[in-house]
Amino acid sequence: MEIQADRENKPLLVERRDNIAIVTINRKSHKNAVSLAMWHELAALATELSGDREIRVIVLRGAGDDFCAGADIGEFDNVRRDAATARIYEAANSAAFAAFRNAPIPVVAAIRGICFGGGFGLAAACDLRIATPDALFSVPAAKLGLAYPHDAMADIVHASGPQMAKYLAFSGARIDAQAALAAGFLLEIVETAKFEARVAMLAEEIAANAPLSNRASKAAIRAVLSGDAADAMRAKTLGDETFDSADYAEGRAAFTARRKPVFAGR
Repeated sequence: MEIQADRENKPLLVERRDNIAIVTINRKSHKNAVSLAMWHELAALATELSGDREIRVIVLRGAGDDFCAGADIGEFDNVRRDAATARIYEAANSAAFAAFRNAPIPVVAAIRGICFGGGFGLAAACDLRIATPDALFSVPAAKLGLAYPHDAMADIVHASGPQMAKYLAFSGARIDAQAALAAGFLLEIVETAKFEARVAMLAEEIAANAPLSNRASKAAIRAVLSGDAADAMRAKTLGDETFDSADYAEGRAAFTARRKPVFAGR
């Protein structure tokens, strides 16, 4: 799943491969740091892809050797200089986190190298995270003298556990891939030479399954985490829809015939 993203000038790239959408943060010169304009674009991209019924899984990655260094601190003097501007700025990056978190389809973060700050937040908003052995993780808010939005912190707590979230936030320390795996933040660590193939295999495995089932499962897990009655009702509705779907009939028929099912998403 190698993308020649560095040959493009756009800071964000989208590639579609059958039912898989690959979003690449493409600012290698800034270790894929995200500008304010890019936060807006990330939110719009994730929302657009989520509304495309042909897309069954999203892969989020960084160009080159790093996932994302976080927000572009170089523009903070203008766009995040005080509480008033910070509220506007944080509305933008919170919208990006929410767009990936609330995508009805599975989202996979493919992490190489640096995954700091807002990049860590983006990864935490994804459903699954895999990384290369050289990946590094940090939440450096305390070293910058700022605070993260509570919704971003909620993702970090859900993804890494409350104690690790507190350690990362209080210390600003960097942890390696093994520590992130032990905390539950990572699903797995894959050696660099096999990483792209593993990302592709995981995305294809998800995309081959019944998309209505995956949507229902993601909604159910969200309802468990949120404890919200509206989320629980939505999960129930989506679950009920699977039993009336052509894909459910296809799944049963394929099981009986001992063949691989072909799901249409309806």
